[in-house]
Amino acid sequence: MISEKDLSTKYKAILPFLDERQRRLVVAGDAMLLGRGNVLRVAKASGLSRPTIYKGIEEIHSGCRPDGRTRAPGGGRKKLVRRQPRLVRDLERLVDPVTRGDPMSPLRWTCKSTRRLAEELGQKGCPVSHTVVAEILHALGYSLRGNVKTIEGNEHPDRDAQFRYISQVVQRYLAEGQPVISVDTKKKELVGRYKNGGRTWRRKGEPEPTRCHDFEDKSLGKVAPYGIYDMGQDQGWVNVGCDADTAAFAVESIRRWWHQMGRHCYPRARKLLITADSGGSNGCRTRLWKVELQKLADHVGKAITVCHFPPGTSKWNKIEHRLFSHISMNWRGRPLVSHEVVLNLISSTTTRTGLRVRARLDRNRYPTQIKVTDEELAQVRLKPHTFHGDWNYTIQNRRNSNNM
Repeated sequence: MISEKDLSTKYKAILPFLDERQRRLVVAGDAMLLGRGNVLRVAKASGLSRPTIYKGIEEIHSGCRPDGRTRAPGGGRKKLVRRQPRLVRDLERLVDPVTRGDPMSPLRWTCKSTRRLAEELGQKGCPVSHTVVAEILHALGYSLRGNVKTIEGNEHPDRDAQFRYISQVVQRYLAEGQPVISVDTKKKELVGRYKNGGRTWRRKGEPEPTRCHDFEDKSLGKVAPYGIYDMGQDQGWVNVGCDADTAAFAVESIRRWWHQMGRHCYPRARKLLITADSGGSNGCRTRLWKVELQKLADHVGKAITVCHFPPGTSKWNKIEHRLFSHISMNWRGRPLVSHEVVLNLISSTTTRTGLRVRARLDRNRYPTQIKVTDEELAQVRLKPHTFHGDWNYTIQNRRNSNNM
């Protein structure tokens, strides 16, 4: 007589390699071989239930040949979506975006995790696990998505025409060998051991430690990097300010670029073209921007032409994807622990196309809320262009009335 221990050893070695139908037939065959009353013994040794073994004995007695299926058609437990017809409908109502503003929606202000959705479905009389919720959502075509900036607001009717105009002016200046720069202020950054998005290569288990909370360090504060991108030379200049981002700061940044880089690259320059956004410290409606540009034009002795991009189109400004994007990639995952680190990370930014960047720290103070009177604005020798003079204008050097 074969002992139960020997049967258990046999089944542990064989059954894991068999499918469901093969397992019950092998165990049923042993029960028949051992004789009447041994179904319980083989059940304990194999771990199969007695009904399963009796079913295997029936299949052996019937003489039915295998048809290639493990189970008969329709076998197994029915899917939840068939047993609970309301399940899919109720789930779609919970995740439907139109219910976000519905005061009766239980998920109006909740995180729509699969566990939360499963809990809400259970309260509606459809008990289900969070794994099944995830399977149903994927089957319905849902997936986790982030927000995407695609809505630019109302387009100005002259949007495309302004783009073409800027392109024509830029090409003309570049063909003449005159300096063309794209300017803007990069997002302000906290200086200190704060988390900076992105990842860097480090040894396993040695992440860069940063603060848990982003409370400003009063001794270090924030920095406002104002960038100047030279389209003709493919070079960048960043004036890292420690105070407010004002029009005076913006023009001072351009003045520093001219003295440190511009005049050396363009010793024969007669004029300067600036492309800028229509808002912010260099906005087309900012009076102080124009007053300060007049001072700069007088200082360098050259006419300054400005072309503003239409409202809501700042991402088309060259500096965004020719300079700022590369700076962001260069310092991602690295805490900006000091002003020196900020300057070094900006200055070390390069690209395969040859971009070179220089940066300097600007500790000057730039007062806000400075009022420019009508008399002061009238002193600006501003000549609007024929096309959209509010966006395109030239500020002439007052030391030379014949320049353009």
